[in-house]
Amino acid sequence: MSTAAVSTAAVSTERADLLESLARHRHFLRFTAQGLTDDQARRRTTVSELTVGGLVKHVAATEEMWVRFIVEGTGAMPSMTGWDEEVAQQWAAEHVLLPAETLAGALERYEEVARRTDEVVRTLPSLDVAHPLPEAPWFEPGASWSARRALLHVIAETAQHAGHADIVREALDGQKTMG
Repeated sequence: MSTAAVSTAAVSTERADLLESLARHRHFLRFTAQGLTDDQARRRTTVSELTVGGLVKHVAATEEMWVRFIVEGTGAMPSMTGWDEEVAQQWAAEHVLLPAETLAGALERYEEVARRTDEVVRTLPSLDVAHPLPEAPWFEPGASWSARRALLHVIAETAQHAGHADIVREALDGQKTMG
């Protein structure tokens, strides 16, 4: 087998592994939301502000933002400094299922975002493409992330928030995603 064939196979395997991992964690989050009413999806069951519906909405928005970063670069990211009250309210609204929104709508949007992400990962010329991160207190100054690193971040965010949703759901009605 030629070096080019091995390299292409490795990239294909890497992309397949990344997409499968992301799909698994997306499934856990969606499964946790299964069967909830809109009111239940909005209900806080712990001392935190987290709700199942809000987590689905937030994870979709976060995944969409990072995929835009992969494709478009730093300019696709919102400003992380100098937040005013309006920006803070917009950010907070991303984390809750608003009265006019439905869980079904949030899950549908999440599916659309997932399809777009999967398509980008499959067709991106290279996972090594990198862009500088925006200035933010939580990023190292001057750091850049590759498409691979941004995708790994999306996987970690999805897994973490799927776990949060599982705790919220278990406190709501006893249902567990696993176990």
